[in-house]
Amino acid sequence: MTVPAIGYAAALEQLAPREAVRLAALAEQQGFRGTLAGDAAQPFTPSQGEAAFVWNVVSALGAQTTGELGVGALAPTFRWHPALVAQASATLASLYPDRHWLALGSGEAISEHIVGGYWPEPAERINRMFEAVTIIKKLFASGSAGRDVKHEGRWYQLESTRLWTSPAAPPQLLIATAGPITARRAGQVADGLLIDSVPFEKLPVLLQRFSEGAREAGRRREAPRHALRLHLSWAPTEAEAMQNALAEWPQAGMRFAKSDIRSPYDLEQIAKLVRPDDFDERMLISSDPDAHRANIQRYLDLGIDRIHLHNVGRDQDAFLELFGREVLPRLTR
Repeated sequence: MTVPAIGYAAALEQLAPREAVRLAALAEQQGFRGTLAGDAAQPFTPSQGEAAFVWNVVSALGAQTTGELGVGALAPTFRWHPALVAQASATLASLYPDRHWLALGSGEAISEHIVGGYWPEPAERINRMFEAVTIIKKLFASGSAGRDVKHEGRWYQLESTRLWTSPAAPPQLLIATAGPITARRAGQVADGLLIDSVPFEKLPVLLQRFSEGAREAGRRREAPRHALRLHLSWAPTEAEAMQNALAEWPQAGMRFAKSDIRSPYDLEQIAKLVRPDDFDERMLISSDPDAHRANIQRYLDLGIDRIHLHNVGRDQDAFLELFGREVLPRLTR
């Protein structure tokens, strides 16, 4: 058995840019390997307080760390044209060769609605995402091939161009989803899944559907590189851990889809209805490091080899020090 690589999830909804860079470097010093940062134009609730531009932050923390640099889940469909996503990702991969991977999602209104326009139903959002994947993969290939590509699709157009700044190998491309149908489609085109806020009992089905899609596309020999962003609430006492969950990350206790909510202030009002037992089986809340170790281990036992931990409390230094000392060394793969 080997000690697995457990990474840090920098929640840019809570962390100012300089603090995110500092904490990513501290995490690496404490034994965490790699950082995952998400793309958001707004926090989920006003009290979270931040929404930094993910590409700037990850570029900066890449200079202060040596591990993998994950960006996701980013929606390449509304605020972003797929061509800009491809250019940003390729540039980051050129700055930090063999370190960057990109996870794409179908988007949430809280961030995507800010540019105005029609907010479609989930099926259309997913179809838009997969068309965007086609464009991004074309552009990734254009750089290494040294030839122009174009695209004329249902939702997007791309005039003849190429990625003039391009890494030797394209970034790995993951799809963020909680749905088995989308997971199957992802298996046909992506390198893995980004799993976030999915109940544990649903994970085997998602992984199986991804594998089925990969087989259908003739990709049997390509080992998937799934990633998990694992939200948790640790604090020195049980009461503090629960208070942090309720105050800092209440959306983990909301047992319904939140992709149509447009304002942090609306979600703040809904959060007042969240109760402690709403987090059951959705986010572990505990002051016991062994409980968190056991929870992380069961995901490793499923075969997920990239796990990035997000402690929802504000004392990130204490969390990183404790988990680096007492949790990470006792995990096995």
